[in-house]
Amino acid sequence: MALTPTPLPNTFIFEGKQPRIYTRNLSPGKTFFDQEFLITDNGVEYRELDPRHSKLGAALARGCQQFGIKEGDTILYLGASHGYTPSFVSDMVGKDGIVFCLDVAPRVVRDLMFVCEVRENMIPLLADASNPESFAWRVTAVDAVFQDIAQRNQVGIFLKNVDLYLKQGGFGMLAVKARSIDVLRYPKEIFKDIKKELEGIPGIVIVDYRELDPFEKDHAFFVVKKK
Repeated sequence: MALTPTPLPNTFIFEGKQPRIYTRNLSPGKTFFDQEFLITDNGVEYRELDPRHSKLGAALARGCQQFGIKEGDTILYLGASHGYTPSFVSDMVGKDGIVFCLDVAPRVVRDLMFVCEVRENMIPLLADASNPESFAWRVTAVDAVFQDIAQRNQVGIFLKNVDLYLKQGGFGMLAVKARSIDVLRYPKEIFKDIKKELEGIPGIVIVDYRELDPFEKDHAFFVVKKK
């Protein structure tokens, strides 16, 4: 089986008629989600990342080349939900990395905790990302901020967390859901406005941008670097 490395650490693509994304499994033999499949190649176990259920996977499938995630990094993941994509980020950063997994909904954080109990590099946080000072007692400075929050003010939430927690030289990844911002406007217009807003922030540079159709309808993915 030919697995080709991707720009993300411990992440590979199987080049076939339907290319598939895999991460090296940090917890061999364990699965957590219905849409999760395992394969073994040369004695190493991998998990399949479905881009239809992950904005990060969709960005990779759409050709994103810069993410800023490295093995051993500390990541702040905003909008962790049940933990599907955060568990793959856990694979990417490896056993020496840390993923702070934050969500505001108690119901999903309960499910998230079952994943974190198996994966020691994942730390669950029940908190509101729109108030980043409220969890400063728990979160350290991070190498990357990833946000997947479907709220009208999602860009403002992202920028507040980047300002407070992201190290100089670190990367921020913003998954934008256009319909959560304005259901009456064309998504491309919203993405254009967000691009202009991000470009106007001192010390922030956009290093990659992808629209996520057909994997995630009316979504876009921005990657920025903090200078």
